[in-house]
Amino acid sequence: MPNDRRPENMVRITTPELADAFIEEQLQALRDQIGDKKVLLALSGGVDSSVVAAMLIKAIGDRLVCVHVNHGLLRKGEPEQVIEVFRNQMKANLIYVDATDRFLDKLAGVTDPETKRKIIGGEFIEVFAEEARKLDGIEFLAQGTIWPDILESEAGIKAHHNAGGLPEDMKFELVEPVRILFKDEVRIVGERLGLPANMVYRQPFPGPGLGVRCPGAITRDRLEAVRESDAILREEFAKNGLEGKVWQYFTVVPDFKSTGVKNGKRTFDWPCIIRAINTTDVMEVTVEHLSDELIDHLVQRIITEVPGINRVLFDYTPKPPATVEYE
Repeated sequence: MPNDRRPENMVRITTPELADAFIEEQLQALRDQIGDKKVLLALSGGVDSSVVAAMLIKAIGDRLVCVHVNHGLLRKGEPEQVIEVFRNQMKANLIYVDATDRFLDKLAGVTDPETKRKIIGGEFIEVFAEEARKLDGIEFLAQGTIWPDILESEAGIKAHHNAGGLPEDMKFELVEPVRILFKDEVRIVGERLGLPANMVYRQPFPGPGLGVRCPGAITRDRLEAVRESDAILREEFAKNGLEGKVWQYFTVVPDFKSTGVKNGKRTFDWPCIIRAINTTDVMEVTVEHLSDELIDHLVQRIITEVPGINRVLFDYTPKPPATVEYE
């Protein structure tokens, strides 16, 4: 695989000129690797896979087939947005697969984080394999793997669905054109490839999606509480000028309940944890301190509008010691 490791002496991509040089080098490497064959891309709609899509469209045009899998663990409105941006605006060759029930049925009752990640990753690969069998000439699987994914997998911190794990009978060769880049470099490359700013600077989203923000065994009602509270958080960050300024922000709904009171009656519901963080390389993370007014407003909206939530907590922990995600 070309550029399998990030060179020790590689200059960090911080300018358009450095990004252009990387793109030119990668386009040639992609054409050399792929030849006249077709590529299947796991298109999540996140920054990494979107940049990979743009690069592959530039390198091989319509020989790229994008597959967007809705595993039921996406944010509110996300599948619709992916279809709008890629199929309608970018005219990409996009296959949409709604596999919600398939994923959630397999995840039912599974509590171990690594097992959950492996199930989600394994199902992804199966779905892609099924789609590939319907197509002719697919020999490559493109992925939005980036350098922190590789480092964390190698250190044993967590498993990554896009850092290996392909079944032995898989006929695909991997295409990972941004594998040696850090997240901030991927964004600059995306800008130079002409992707819209709201896509390039969209906050990162893990491959297992809301599955890692619904700790313990995933249930549909708790997953919906994560999805709805996340949508409120994103809406309020946009209203308050924090969208694009804070690197990542999301909600987590853990699998335990506590006593509360509503309309004079006892409740026994979940807490909702808010996490808002900044980083450049994902290896170290600082916490974004929100105003008291915004936190009060978020609390009021979430406990009023999201069924099953009776407390809102704020996570002030940096990385290290805490990772970005809870699982």
